Amino acid sequence: MSSRFTGQKFYSIHEATQKMERYCAYQERCHKEVTEKLKGMNMIPEAIDQILGHLIQENFLNEERFAKAFARGKFNIKKWGAVRIKNELKFRDISAYNIKSGLAEIQNEDYLKAFDELAKKRVAQIKETNPFKKKKKLADYLLYRGWESHLVYKKANELIK
Repeated sequence: MSSRFTGQKFYSIHEATQKMERYCAYQERCHKEVTEKLKGMNMIPEAIDQILGHLIQENFLNEERFAKAFARGKFNIKKWGAVRIKNELKFRDISAYNIKSGLAEIQNEDYLKAFDELAKKRVAQIKETNPFKKKKKLADYLLYRGWESHLVYKKANELIK
């Protein structure tokens, strides 16, 4: 039902719960995303707590499952490194335990292979002729993507002489 004066829609707890069930079923969500969405629907804190409790109990919301899916997706699709994945999960208020669990989804062999491929692909794209500037461009790119600095600098020195 909407208010004539504000143009805002008001939700019952039942309606909001159903809406959040669909929201969580569509893709993995973290508690922070669901809480923000409910706040945007003008739900009061007591209702938010009740709905979150229901979603957790009914397994619509699971932070460990979210962390694993997030880490896998960002690594496989966007080729992010562990540093960026960890920071993004921290930003979403995911616990250290769940962050560790999420990063464990990425096999070390796959991680290093993806890093090597990404670095080689990027080096081929950099038009810079000065080796120092070229190394800096490669390093900046890989660091922005969240790869560990010791890997980045070692790879830059290996690929650019």
